[in-house]
Amino acid sequence: MSFSNGINASAATRTKLRTGDSKCPFSGMCVTCLDGCPGLCEIGKSAIRGKEVLYPQPFGKTTSASEKDYPVDYSHFNIMGTAVGAQGIEADPDKAIFPAVNLETAFGSKGDLKLDLPIVVAGMGSTNVAANNWDHLAAGAAISGAGIVIGENVSAMDPNVEIKDGRVVHSPNLERRVKDFQDWSNGKGFIAVQANVEDTKLGVQEYALDKLGVEAVEIKWGQGAKDIGGEVKLDTLERAQQLKSRGYIVMPDPDDAKVQEAFKAGSFTEFERHSRIGMVEQESFMARVEALRNAGAKYVFLKTGAYRPADLARAVKFASDAKLDLLTVDGAGGGTGMSPWRMMNEWGVPTVYLQAMLVKYCDKLAAKGAYVPPVAIAGGFTLEDHMYKGLAIGAPYTKAIGMARSALSAAMVGKTVGEAIKNGKIPAEYKKYGETMDQIFIGATELKEKLGAEAFNRLPAGAIGVHTYFERLAQGLRQFMCGSRKFALEYLNRNDVVALTKDAAEITGIQYIMDADADEVEQILS
Repeated sequence: MSFSNGINASAATRTKLRTGDSKCPFSGMCVTCLDGCPGLCEIGKSAIRGKEVLYPQPFGKTTSASEKDYPVDYSHFNIMGTAVGAQGIEADPDKAIFPAVNLETAFGSKGDLKLDLPIVVAGMGSTNVAANNWDHLAAGAAISGAGIVIGENVSAMDPNVEIKDGRVVHSPNLERRVKDFQDWSNGKGFIAVQANVEDTKLGVQEYALDKLGVEAVEIKWGQGAKDIGGEVKLDTLERAQQLKSRGYIVMPDPDDAKVQEAFKAGSFTEFERHSRIGMVEQESFMARVEALRNAGAKYVFLKTGAYRPADLARAVKFASDAKLDLLTVDGAGGGTGMSPWRMMNEWGVPTVYLQAMLVKYCDKLAAKGAYVPPVAIAGGFTLEDHMYKGLAIGAPYTKAIGMARSALSAAMVGKTVGEAIKNGKIPAEYKKYGETMDQIFIGATELKEKLGAEAFNRLPAGAIGVHTYFERLAQGLRQFMCGSRKFALEYLNRNDVVALTKDAAEITGIQYIMDADADEVEQILS
């Protein structure tokens, strides 16, 4: 069985095989490689463009996700319904209707961090695709009562940032990002500021806490798409030198005279900026959490990636010892702005496996009477059935679902269609619904009533897209939960899903479908 598709051909890297599907199973090369071929596969393009082909294309304008077919994923589980009773509402057919399902969630060490929907938009950092759509994404999360995290490197990548004595004292870009959420906040949800190694050195979170009114900060250990630091590309020598001076790894060295000469001659057109990897130690981690709380942080989160099991155990234990307000665990198979393409497919623990480990580790802490941090699980979730399964399999610890690419996609499409409406160039697929925002965006009229006409008219079009997408997720999740007779998130548990294969059951501890309800079945039939 092959778990990867098209190893040397992918739309992500704009490569293809000359022989189509005829390829060697392991290497992914054309089954016959022809002398004289211009080389459109990964190997051929790498012979011409080298390390450029490591990354999805066009770089900085797309988001990408793994296309690997893992042995077990969330499709290997099904949601269970029942014809008996109701939890969280009176067992009355006139009252137990799906619009009555409560999707509010609360977490934090004191349980006072509340969301209208169990959704956290995971860290969106300094990538161009995130920056170009941030105002739409942030406003959409805010009016929906969801959480959102400003990702790494935003301040240091800000051309107009002011740094004194090695610390950020003013960052217009970070200030704008925070304001894009705060201006639309409905009192629920949150905005948090994430920090990697360089951000921490520059005091980005302290600046956000002190000057921008931010209450939540997130320590970043990594993400599910890659096990290295973030990367962007720079198209001017001056920008490359600027970012090297701010402490980043820049390749090739923009201060090298020979490199400068080659760049000016057109031998290459872009520099690469890379972030450093963090080094996790318990003592320094606890000290950092204390420093953030002393700096005014009301909520402290930790984001970890798809690292080996021991690292997940460290994340759970450290988060427990520090009584963190949220632990976000991001599995492989999700997506990113611009991680190396092969790394996205071949690195890390896939989300189902990672969540199975996570539940075991949290169970161990709970059995000892230790504090168990609230969890957000991320890594490829896009639709309501994914949300239900993630919440149920991770019960009672998982309080929210982390999303990134899908929310960004909703923002981008909303923005694109909104601009098309404004310019009178509506795509045929949507023109059949009408020619105005109110006609084409199905939730626009209701949203206008909620916000008021003046505010609605100021709302970025992509925010309407995000809100409409989230409303679809909300109704779909309510319908699933109603069928399970669970009328609030607190009632979801691991028995609300079954494993369709014995492998899925063995990995997660979720009951195999043929063994489900065995005791109750025997009692009924006896």
